[in-house]
Amino acid sequence: MTTMTDASVREFKMPDVGEGLTEAEILKWFVQPGDTVTDGQVVCEVETAKAAVELPIPYDGVVRELHFPEGTTVDVGTAIIAVDVSGGAAPAAEQPAPAAERPAAPRPAEEPKAEGSGRQPVLVGYGVATSSTRRRPRKGPEVPVQQASTAIQTELNGHGTAPPAAPAGRERPLAKPPVRKLAKDLGVDLTTVVPTGPDGIITREDVHAAVAESQAPRQEAPEAAAPAPAPAVVSYDSARETRVPIKGVRKATAAAMVGSAFTAPHVTEFVTVDVTRTMKLVEELKEDKEFAGLRVNPLLLIAKALLVAIKRNPDINASWDEAAQEIVVKHYVNLGIAAATPRGLIVPNIKDAHAKTLPQLAESLGELVSTAREGKTSPAAMQGGTVTITNVGVFGVDTGTPLLNSGESAILAVGAIKLQPWVHKGKVKPRQVTTLALSFDHRLVDGELGSKVLADVAAILEQPKRLITWA
Repeated sequence: MTTMTDASVREFKMPDVGEGLTEAEILKWFVQPGDTVTDGQVVCEVETAKAAVELPIPYDGVVRELHFPEGTTVDVGTAIIAVDVSGGAAPAAEQPAPAAERPAAPRPAEEPKAEGSGRQPVLVGYGVATSSTRRRPRKGPEVPVQQASTAIQTELNGHGTAPPAAPAGRERPLAKPPVRKLAKDLGVDLTTVVPTGPDGIITREDVHAAVAESQAPRQEAPEAAAPAPAPAVVSYDSARETRVPIKGVRKATAAAMVGSAFTAPHVTEFVTVDVTRTMKLVEELKEDKEFAGLRVNPLLLIAKALLVAIKRNPDINASWDEAAQEIVVKHYVNLGIAAATPRGLIVPNIKDAHAKTLPQLAESLGELVSTAREGKTSPAAMQGGTVTITNVGVFGVDTGTPLLNSGESAILAVGAIKLQPWVHKGKVKPRQVTTLALSFDHRLVDGELGSKVLADVAAILEQPKRLITWA
C-alpha cells in the first residue's frame, strides 16, 4: 500500500461495526479505482464475528485505491480505501496491486497529527474524527513527541514494526478489551504479564502463558533459553480432507460456547407435554383477521408461554456480574431466537418482547427470521439478550441440552411435535406431544426456580387459556 500525502486524498478506515470488535473480513467490494462515490454510498460488505455489514463512504470523491483484496481480514482502524475528494481521476501508478503481490500485514496510512490524540470512538462508516480534546497523559517518564506519535498511530492500526520495551513505571499495560476480560476471568494481573504483541500489546496467548507459568512447578532456569521450535507444517490429503479457516461467525460462536460451558455451571431439566390444544389454537389464530399477513406457528405461542412464565418467576431473567459480585435482575425481556443461517448460528433478539401483544410478537418474529435468512441481521440485533429459545424440533430432533448464550441465565429448547399415544381423560389416544428442555445457570438459578419456570411453560402449552388467566 502506497502512503499518500496528498491533502485531497482521504483514507477511509475499517470502523468498529459492532461492540468491541477488533477485526473484520472484506467480503465484497462494490467499487473499483476510478469509480465516483457519493456520501452515504455503500462501498463494500464486511463480515465481523457477529454479522455481515455494508459500509457506506462518508464523503464524495473518486476512488483512488483499494488497499486490500476481497477475503482479507483487516484490523479495526486500518485504512481500507483511498478516495480523492477533489474529484480527480485515479492515476494508473496507484492502481491496486494483485492480491499475490500485496504484503500480508497492513501498513499504516499517514494521518494528520494532533498533539495528545489517541484511540477514539469510531462511528460506523465514518472512521476516526479528529478531537479537540486532550488525552490525559500517562504517569511515567516523558516520551519524545516523534516516538509518541508513532506509538499512537501503530496502536490505532493494531500493529507495528517491532514491540518496543515497556516504559519504566507504566501503570496500565496495553491490551485490548477482550484480553482484559480474559485476564480478569482467569485472575491474571496484567502488570505481571510479559507482552509479545506488536507495540508491547498483551495478547490472549500471553495471558494463557502467564496462567500456565503460575500453575507449573518451579524449576531452575537454564543458563540459556532453548530456541523455540519451528511450527510444524500440517500435511493432509486434500482429496480426503477439507480444511476450513475458523473465522467470522463460526469463530465467535466457538469462543462464546467455550466461555459459556466453562464459566456457567449448567443444569438442564426436561418435561414432555401434550400440546394438542396449543396446535388447535395455532390453526384458529391463522384464521383470525388480527393476524392477517402474519406468520402464526407453534413457536409464537411457545415464546408467549415463556414470557408469561418469566413474569411469574422474574428471578429467572437475570445475569451474573462477576466483577461486581452481583446478580443483575432484568425488568425487561429481550427474547433471543437461535437461528441457523448460511454463515452459522446466530441469536438475534426481540427487544422488550415482554411488552408486546401477540400480534406484535408475531410480527417481530417474522421480521427476525426473514432478516436472519437473508444474512442482514445487524450486530445491534444480537446484543443485549436476556433469555433464548432454540427450536431444534425443526430438524426432527426430540430434545437436547442447549448451552446458555453468553451473559444469559436460561435457554429453552423445543423438540419436534409428534403424534404419540397419550393418556387423555383416562383413555389412550393419539395426541400432539413435544419435549421441552430448560438449561439454566446454577450460580443464580436454583433447581426450584428452574423447575417452576419449565413447569409453567408446559402448563400453558397444555392449557393455552392460561395465557389469559396467568397474564
